Amino acid sequence: MPKVLDGRLAAQEIKDDLRDRVTRLKEQGATVGLGTLLVGDDPASAKYVAGKHRDCAQVGIESIALRLPQDASKDDVISAVEHLNTDPSCTGYIVQLPLPRGIDEKEIIEHINPSKDADGMHPYNLGKLVLNTQGSGAFDRAAFPLPCTPRGIIVLLRRYDMDLNGRDVCVLGRGITVGRTVGLLLTAKDVNATVHLCHTGTADVHEAMREADVIISATGVAGSVRPEDVKPGAVLVDVGISRVFDESDGKYHITGDIDRACRERCGAYTPNPGGVGPMTRAMLLTNVVEMAERTAGR
Repeated sequence: MPKVLDGRLAAQEIKDDLRDRVTRLKEQGATVGLGTLLVGDDPASAKYVAGKHRDCAQVGIESIALRLPQDASKDDVISAVEHLNTDPSCTGYIVQLPLPRGIDEKEIIEHINPSKDADGMHPYNLGKLVLNTQGSGAFDRAAFPLPCTPRGIIVLLRRYDMDLNGRDVCVLGRGITVGRTVGLLLTAKDVNATVHLCHTGTADVHEAMREADVIISATGVAGSVRPEDVKPGAVLVDVGISRVFDESDGKYHITGDIDRACRERCGAYTPNPGGVGPMTRAMLLTNVVEMAERTAGR
């Protein structure tokens, strides 16, 4: 039977550790607060942000929630970002994407103070990630904020003793949130994997998958990885999320990139939901706690 890489269980263990660390920080008089900036009335974004604050409550992190209307201007958003940059109660924060049409997301992200970049997606922090070829200690106590989903993937694999040293990893998707950044973490010397980044320009993506020891799929195309694409014993990491209508019950269901039938061939897999998603949220909290620890000199 394949091993199930349970992200919910791993995330809970991480939260338990973070709760203790937050308690120690508060005993020293340190501030630990996560800020969120939500612009507009997108229900999915509002639900996502609410989940972040529930996570904060579980580990004792204070919440700072800013919300702007759908018709907020670019200057309004920048002003809110600058407020969080200077707010001493805010250790780190995120700007919830997508932003309303007409507001340049990249420009807004560039206004974030890199030391408060809880998502680890500011160009300055991405540049530090590129330069960090050694990777020493990056997944235990990082020296700067790391992208949450890629970090969560590797932490999850390590918690289940999935050795990546010398392994061939096929990454599907070249988005900055996962595809490009997870390759940087995987190729650091203390992980030492070999990465094949596949996208719409890849000549034979199916061959690349069949040769891989690990497949990380982040395309958002439901069921696009089929059993015939999987080498027996491979590790499958399912990041993509789609809402697929099921005619049998007349409801929409969350579906990953990797067909469930692939589990009959693999050695280990992340469930979806319940795999990478909880780890992403746990890594956001981890980034904030590490920011507070760096400020406190720990």
